[in-house]
Amino acid sequence: MQLVNIMMIPIRKLFTLVLFALPLISLSQENSPYSRYGIGNLVPQGNIVNRSMGGISAGFADGPTLVGGTSKGQATGQSINSVNPASYSNFVYTTFDIGGQVDTRVLKSTNPAGKYTSNNAFISYLQLGFPLLNGNKKAAAKNISWGVNMGLKPVSKINYKIEKDSRITNIDSLQTLYEGTGGVNDAFIGTGVRIKNFSIGFNAGYLFGNKSSSTRLSFINDSVNYLKSNSSTKTDLGGISFNAGFQYAIQLKKRDTVRGTLRIGAYGSLQKQYGASQDVLRETFTFDATTGAPTHLDSVYENNGQKGKVQLPATYGIGFTVEKEHWVYGADFETTNWDNYRFFGQKDLVKNSWTVKAGLQYLPAQINSRKYSQFIKYRAGIFFGPDYIAADKKLPQMGISVGAGLPMKLKRAFYDNQYSVMNVALEYGSRGNSSNNIRENIVHISLGFSLSDIWFSRYKYQ
Repeated sequence: MQLVNIMMIPIRKLFTLVLFALPLISLSQENSPYSRYGIGNLVPQGNIVNRSMGGISAGFADGPTLVGGTSKGQATGQSINSVNPASYSNFVYTTFDIGGQVDTRVLKSTNPAGKYTSNNAFISYLQLGFPLLNGNKKAAAKNISWGVNMGLKPVSKINYKIEKDSRITNIDSLQTLYEGTGGVNDAFIGTGVRIKNFSIGFNAGYLFGNKSSSTRLSFINDSVNYLKSNSSTKTDLGGISFNAGFQYAIQLKKRDTVRGTLRIGAYGSLQKQYGASQDVLRETFTFDATTGAPTHLDSVYENNGQKGKVQLPATYGIGFTVEKEHWVYGADFETTNWDNYRFFGQKDLVKNSWTVKAGLQYLPAQINSRKYSQFIKYRAGIFFGPDYIAADKKLPQMGISVGAGLPMKLKRAFYDNQYSVMNVALEYGSRGNSSNNIRENIVHISLGFSLSDIWFSRYKYQ
């Protein structure tokens, strides 16, 4: 009943509702020590459909499913692949695509031995895409289509709180608290055009975020009253973002009968410098006796508004999908030149990374199918490759994913033109192995809605 109530809201109103609710439904309790480096833990950029198939995106273009050559639009929807904007040219419906996830992160430390579990929930993406040439006879005759998408999504997240106890010889015991928050987000608009079998597209937007870190030192002594010190740095960054991609579709034939489509794709973004402003503070402090919060005592050094640059590296990806009546399967290869990363001219403990992704989707439906279960899309995938963070030797990462697309059938009348799907995914991944001091096991549970409708139609009868 709850699901039906959500779907009975027209997607124009639902889009506005989510924008106002967005700040209220983010919950951050994550604690990942590796997020201290670079721009933090990277958030997968694909939608839930892509991620449940291992993350394949280069050659993926979602749309209405054809069963036996007949469109089954009433039982399917359309997700938005923003990783390769060339896929926007495949839009058939106006689609509001939203996804959220809950992460459970288990950290295991070798020295000192320990285990810690944290949870985090946030919106993965918010997108609205629509076709521009639907119903245009001249464009249809020339096999041309055009789509536009606008969206907002996180790129990375920073959240860690680490306590370390040590002793300085001949002085005293020392407690050090490392703490950091922040992350990077991308607000963008993009377009994709298809001319016959070739599609090309790009996204342009504004990349923005911040990175805050502090190191608090407290001597532990019963007889000497040492002052506590805090070294903190907060950086805000922002600038124009840009990425582009292409796709090329090849019909797979056997004896003049089309058996499927091979879609080859590539995407990428160039190395880019973003303007940044940094506040640096070195101070003494104490803890408030009532609230326990740190309270400023005296500034040793303070410099606000320092201007600088944050240089983010280039990323390139290439891959393919094969689309058949019941199956979609494919693979991607992605690489990022993190050796070129600079933060106010300084290097960090990061290195070049690459990822291999592979996945598939199965749709059971036959041409005369009537059962709901026949129109569920079943998905699975894998991914592996070294992480870009190099703080603890090599940091291998790998994972598996499963998911499903559940069509949401609505009553007739006003809702005849809505084609909506609830997408779910479960991902399990690990970062590090027995040679690393800290190993992370991560479970992502994702839920999203692709709410598609036919807009901009001119009716002959009112």
